[in-house]
Amino acid sequence: MNSRDIPVRSIQVSQMKVQVYADREAMGAAAGKAAAQHIRSLLAKQPGVRMVFAAAPSQNEFLDHLAGEEGIDWSRITVFHMDEYIGLREDAPQAFSRYLQERIWHKVNPGLVHLINPSSGIDEECSRYAALLTAAPLDIVCMGIGENGHLAFNDPPVADFNDPAVVKPVELDDACRTQQVNDGCFATFEDVPTHALTLTIPALMGAFALFCIVPGVRKREALQHAIDLKRPLATDCPATILRTHSGCTVFTDQAAFGSSL
Repeated sequence: MNSRDIPVRSIQVSQMKVQVYADREAMGAAAGKAAAQHIRSLLAKQPGVRMVFAAAPSQNEFLDHLAGEEGIDWSRITVFHMDEYIGLREDAPQAFSRYLQERIWHKVNPGLVHLINPSSGIDEECSRYAALLTAAPLDIVCMGIGENGHLAFNDPPVADFNDPAVVKPVELDDACRTQQVNDGCFATFEDVPTHALTLTIPALMGAFALFCIVPGVRKREALQHAIDLKRPLATDCPATILRTHSGCTVFTDQAAFGSSL
């Protein structure tokens, strides 16, 4: 085993596991390998696997490594994405469905790909996608944490740990929209859509396994809030709820983890 494969620090935060790697590349490689091993183990004992993916630059290294893993029968995997902007044209480069198609799905050819279509009626699309998501249990969610602590597009103002919905429309808060500019996805704040469709927090937390990939110094404040047990579970940092999931592993790098905890 290469020394870069070994986390420089591993901690347990309530039920959540946190593994810290030397840098972003090592983090992505470890997360991709761990997710692949879990997928293979599931496919060895059940007919298929149902997975939800996040679309963000924070996922780049992880998705690249996962796409390169061998011995996965992707034809038996059904994939979803966890959010999508409202109001973008269908061919916009920032569309999350396009990101995932280009970054991983066209490379591995999953058996079924379910895309969110926000150009149809919003209520009808929420109901349609919720029905697909709840048709059977979700095995895996591959996710990140936003600079404001959001999970998917559940920003602090709209996050609800007991949300009765599976998919809902939301208004994006300013910190979330600013992150899209910081990530290089949009040139200006005004270019970022104001609304989106998102899986809710209970929908994400309902999966059996969560692989949470959180690199970079801009994520440090949110990550430290999420793992600081002196701070309560609260929607001012939605990611704090991850502490309650025994199947959640956070893969991060030293830039995001810092040294204060």
